[in-house]
Amino acid sequence: MTVSPELDRRFRDAAVTLGLVDVGFEVVDSPLGPLFVAVSDHGLAAISYDARPDEEIERVARFAGLRVLRSSRLVEGARRELDEYFSGRRRDFDLTLDLRGLPPFTVSVLRKLARVPYGETTTYGALAARAGHPRAARAVGTVMNRNRIPIVLPCHRVVGASGDLVGYGGGLDRKITLLELEGARP
Repeated sequence: MTVSPELDRRFRDAAVTLGLVDVGFEVVDSPLGPLFVAVSDHGLAAISYDARPDEEIERVARFAGLRVLRSSRLVEGARRELDEYFSGRRRDFDLTLDLRGLPPFTVSVLRKLARVPYGETTTYGALAARAGHPRAARAVGTVMNRNRIPIVLPCHRVVGASGDLVGYGGGLDRKITLLELEGARP
């Protein structure tokens, strides 16, 4: 039995309307390749460069709920803001973020990271100091590596103490692309 795309869309929209979905996701095209984007009722929950939904669904379900469904409707706001960012029309995201399940240190670092301005970079050490832990540069590096909402939480803007581009969960080529988009490549 085959379901028409229209019937499938109506089913997914009805599930969202009835509150039967904990997390909606979609694979979104971007200049960096396909992105897995997930949104919960608490906000943007994940962006992943690894756009294999089966693996990402499992990861998101661990902190946001088991009822995960592909839903363009729930992801629409995040998709729009990402499109605007990639086209150069957006510098700041207005999305609510779902940071549930993260340790307090991680949340603190990510909140400081969100304040690093478009087109600028900071270092792991400086970010650690802003988060109140000046000796925790390596721990900040771990937080950046595990950032489940890259681009919106701009871990690409964090560079090594010497200004060198070091590690990025999405690969250095993507980090360079994002920094060049913002005119911030060191």
